[in-house]
Amino acid sequence: MQVMILEDDPWIADMLKQIVLSICPDAPIDLFSEVLDADEACKRTSYQLVLADWSLSDSTGVRLLQTLLNNRPAPLVVVTGRADRENVLAARSLGISTFISKPFQVPRVVARLKKLLPDSTERSRAPLTEQDFIAFLGSLSAAELDIPLLSNVKDTLQLILKGEELDLRELVESWQYDPALSAHLVAASNSSAYIGAGHPYMSLPEALQRLGGPTSLNMALCLALRQANEQSSPLVQTLAQVHLNDAEALSDRVTRLARESGVDPAPLQCAALLHRIGELCVVYQAQAWEHKGHSLSESALTQAMREFSNPFAISLKAHWGLPMALRDLIGAVYVLPPAQFRREKVLMRLAAAEINGEEPRSLERLRRLAGLA
Repeated sequence: MQVMILEDDPWIADMLKQIVLSICPDAPIDLFSEVLDADEACKRTSYQLVLADWSLSDSTGVRLLQTLLNNRPAPLVVVTGRADRENVLAARSLGISTFISKPFQVPRVVARLKKLLPDSTERSRAPLTEQDFIAFLGSLSAAELDIPLLSNVKDTLQLILKGEELDLRELVESWQYDPALSAHLVAASNSSAYIGAGHPYMSLPEALQRLGGPTSLNMALCLALRQANEQSSPLVQTLAQVHLNDAEALSDRVTRLARESGVDPAPLQCAALLHRIGELCVVYQAQAWEHKGHSLSESALTQAMREFSNPFAISLKAHWGLPMALRDLIGAVYVLPPAQFRREKVLMRLAAAEINGEEPRSLERLRRLAGLA
């Protein structure tokens, strides 16, 4: 089931991709932002489903749909912010399968695409060795990396996908300790699609304000869709909880220190939540591995953590486009740069040192640098 998504907003394209994968987990998906590139791809590949934006910077998605209709039958979906009667009638004359109107509601899009996509839930259970898992991790691209949602957050989002209506303000309160949502929403709020030129957004509250409720919820729902079936063994669950607890503990500690120092705690709290994204990324891939029917031992997970936590963290921060100032705060958890006395970084290092129980002399020095001595 080969799928094309033609959409010039990378965040909407990714949301559509996650919706498709939630229905057909193994579907190959090609993403394009320009019609000319998509045209070339159509000459090489026979797509069974095409989702195309109505209006793109270099042409119109409908022109591509016309080309596809002239060559082969395939379900065609128009994504548009112009769902007025005139445009709907114009697209329907081309034999469009369905419309997705922007801004869209994820549950409705899922319901529509399920009618066009086959349900593909089969899993490979061929026995693989633990070294295959290590090789699998080494083969992953940055675009394939992610970190798991908190279980309670994922469960609540699943209720919305099933049609329940929940108060967005109450929902957002449960997101404050979720590293995955913090990372994705902060990254989106700093992308050119949303912020343009301006100061970087460094915290979840800022990201929510910039993106708005509907867009933030859509992105959260797509993460929940992507991770809907990622159940894990007690070993992996325990490992995930250890790193999530560490992130939450550092978040609470640095928030308290920031308030004591008169510093805005929100960016520091976000950095603390993200300081274990490399380890959580390994956990996420372990969940996916087990979902395919493979098993993992403690030794294999230990090896994976040792070899991939750091490179995965570097890849994720770069791929998501997290602001450099936020990355610097994350780095300060582990080491304070020489002659670097910026208070926010010192507070990050101090919070980590207090939690780790470092020697009193080091703690006294950090508290002095932070102006708390």
